[in-house]
Amino acid sequence: MIPFLDLKKINLRHETEILDSVHKVLHSGWYILGEEVKAFEKEFATYCGTEYALGVANGLDALELIMRAYNIGPGDEVIVPSNTYIASILSISANGATPILVEPNLKTYNLDPNKIEESITSNTKAILVVHLYGQSCNMEPIINIAEKYNLKIIEDCAQAHGAVYGNRKVGNLGDAAAFSFYPGKNLGALGDAGAITTNDENLYKDLHALRNYGSHKKYENLFKGYNSRLDEFQAPILSVKLKYLDQDNDYRRKIAMYYLDNINNNHIVLPSVEEGPLSHVWHVFVVRTSSRNHFIDYMTNNEIQTMVHYPIPPHKQEAYKEWSEMVFPLSEKIHSEIVSLPISPVMEMDDVNRIVEVVNEYRPN
Repeated sequence: MIPFLDLKKINLRHETEILDSVHKVLHSGWYILGEEVKAFEKEFATYCGTEYALGVANGLDALELIMRAYNIGPGDEVIVPSNTYIASILSISANGATPILVEPNLKTYNLDPNKIEESITSNTKAILVVHLYGQSCNMEPIINIAEKYNLKIIEDCAQAHGAVYGNRKVGNLGDAAAFSFYPGKNLGALGDAGAITTNDENLYKDLHALRNYGSHKKYENLFKGYNSRLDEFQAPILSVKLKYLDQDNDYRRKIAMYYLDNINNNHIVLPSVEEGPLSHVWHVFVVRTSSRNHFIDYMTNNEIQTMVHYPIPPHKQEAYKEWSEMVFPLSEKIHSEIVSLPISPVMEMDDVNRIVEVVNEYRPN
């Protein structure tokens, strides 16, 4: 079976460096918010091109903390793609604000700038852009809209570490950005982890307190904060893997380009890249087919594992049953047709070629 993702193989490439980093922390005697977290925060800010980076417990916390620090809450609205992973939306409702779902561009699966303005009201406070599947959003028109209406831009970069728009990396395109380092991400920890990037010094100071019980100084609490801190053991592991991120992303691009150049099947819709070759880091390679279940069974029978990111649109989730009567036809089409093919920095090109052959031979019932 060709696996969808071999995390063990990905991480064992760096076994010696990872074990050395864990040994260093173990012998330091300092296990919460120590020198390793500080070092990674500095390295990640430099990588993203921002003034600040702040390590937190996970990507959802990163988004929630940004919303909280910007005082986005009850009575406020935040525009968000209707086809995103539910974490993006949970971060809004967790702060008491209202998510306003906007349809994506069917080619890129990212938020369609042409549909944003019609959803803005006097209660709109921010636009949450999601660089879905690893591709940067088309940011220039979104930035123009945000400036016109005095809105914050919050980036959900959970799937797009290292993606570029223009001459800047994601995480440095809005007012603040959230990253997830869930193990399967392009930059993945060995457990849950996340980060926030920003150029806003005041926001950074508030977030620095909010992630640590609302405390700027031990036992003095300015805010009703959270306990959301990047683990001191995960930080140096991320520092090790950060050194190889661009190299890994380049290999993902090589696989993606091979798929795009060689898959030729009228029953399979391939993804599009619209903002330049470096804009996409191919966290997942998503195709569409109107006969998804049949296609998945066919691939499994041919010893190829696939995944679906994601089968149910947010407005059809039980958690948001109050939205059950809403209709978002593009999102519903996407969620009913998408299938992700294997892609990773440790795939053999022979396996990639085999996948192409099998996909090209596919015929629906």
